[in-house]
Amino acid sequence: MLRTAYQKSVAEYWNNEKDPVNLSLGDVDGLYHHHYGIGEYDPSVLEGPQETRDARIIEELHRLESAQADVLLDHLGPIAPEHRLLDAGCGRGGSSIMANARFGCQVDGVSISQQQVDFANGQARKRGVDDKVRYHFRNMLDTGFPTGAFQGIWNNESTMYVDLFDLFAEHARQLAFGGRYVVITGCYNDVTGGRSKAVSRIDEHYTCNIHPRSAYFKAMAANGLVPMNVVDLTAATIPYWELRAQSSLATGVEDPFLTAYREGSFHYLLIAADRV
Repeated sequence: MLRTAYQKSVAEYWNNEKDPVNLSLGDVDGLYHHHYGIGEYDPSVLEGPQETRDARIIEELHRLESAQADVLLDHLGPIAPEHRLLDAGCGRGGSSIMANARFGCQVDGVSISQQQVDFANGQARKRGVDDKVRYHFRNMLDTGFPTGAFQGIWNNESTMYVDLFDLFAEHARQLAFGGRYVVITGCYNDVTGGRSKAVSRIDEHYTCNIHPRSAYFKAMAANGLVPMNVVDLTAATIPYWELRAQSSLATGVEDPFLTAYREGSFHYLLIAADRV
């Protein structure tokens, strides 16, 4: 399951992770995400009684991260109840539950963190959707799922932990012909050269390896995935980071993100591609 020392270190990181920036936001409505947010925040959350200010910020941050998941799901195309979806690198499973609520179909999530898988399955049971939403302790580079089983697959901020050519080869195998793959990811800007200092600090913080923007399109082309939509979400995600920096949940990585986005060395992209 865990092929390399690096994969073992990533699994250990997420098995031990109990960051309030993930858990406190999920506590708002029981949807636990492991990604960032998009859209303008409501400035009124910074006003009003000081004793409830942080709670208002947390609720708004969670609204923005759920809005990000909605945008990803919007790009999956027409999904029917008889279809099957795969959430690759599912974290604690919030997006999978949102997908099932929207489409009514079966959703499988995979993670190399047993702790995340156990937590996510517990949430599915609490919501009474565990007959349709299931999480698996599997490697997204080699899931063991049948060929052509999925109408849609997504990665939401998880591709920076794997080789893109290996990942997209596995996704292409699992997707039905004409199926849709969607990724939202941070990637460094090839035009500015290698990783900037700010991007390197993000890598270090999350024990990841952020890819250049061009690598996504090269790996897709090599594996029969044809981009249909490319959306630059960079400007849309900056408000989330500005608000998070003013909350009790700030972890210190907010400044590198804001610096990298503002200087243009880092982009936040959505790519939707069809399997051909």
